[in-house]
Amino acid sequence: MLENDVALAGEIKAHLFASTSGSDADWIVKLIDVYPENNPSNWSLAGYQLMVSNEVFRGHYREGFEKARPIEPNKVLEYTWSLHTQNYTFKKGHRIMVQVQSTWFPIIDRNPQTFVPNIFDAKESDFKTATHRVYRTAQYPSRVDVPVVRAR
Repeated sequence: MLENDVALAGEIKAHLFASTSGSDADWIVKLIDVYPENNPSNWSLAGYQLMVSNEVFRGHYREGFEKARPIEPNKVLEYTWSLHTQNYTFKKGHRIMVQVQSTWFPIIDRNPQTFVPNIFDAKESDFKTATHRVYRTAQYPSRVDVPVVRAR
C-alpha cells in the first residue's frame, strides 16, 4: 500500500528476461493501479484494478522489426519495449501492480508459439503448447522502469 502519492510523467519501459520452450512467444506487460479494498466512499471501486499502461511485444521481433527471427527454445533472452508515455498519479492507499502474460486473446491475435515468418499464415499444426518463464534475479533483472516525478 502506498504511503504517499506516486506521480509518473514520461515513457514507461518493460525489460523482461524470459525464456520459452517454443520458437516464438508474445509478451504482454501491464502497469495497473489497484484501488484500496476498503473504499467506503465508493464501494464499487473497492479493489478495482485500473490499467494505466500496457503493450504487447512479439518475441520474434526482439532484434528489430525489419526481419522476424525465431527464438532459441529455453534460452533466456532480454526483451525491451515501450509501454508508451504516461502522466498519472497513483494515490496514497493504492497499490501498484505489474502483470506479465503471454496472450491477450481475443484483443491480440494468438501466437502459435512456433516461429512462422507471417503469423497470419500459421497452420493449425503450428499452434503448440509452450512453457514461458520470466526471470527476476541479479543476473536477469526483469523490471518495469517508470519515470517518477515529484509532486508539486
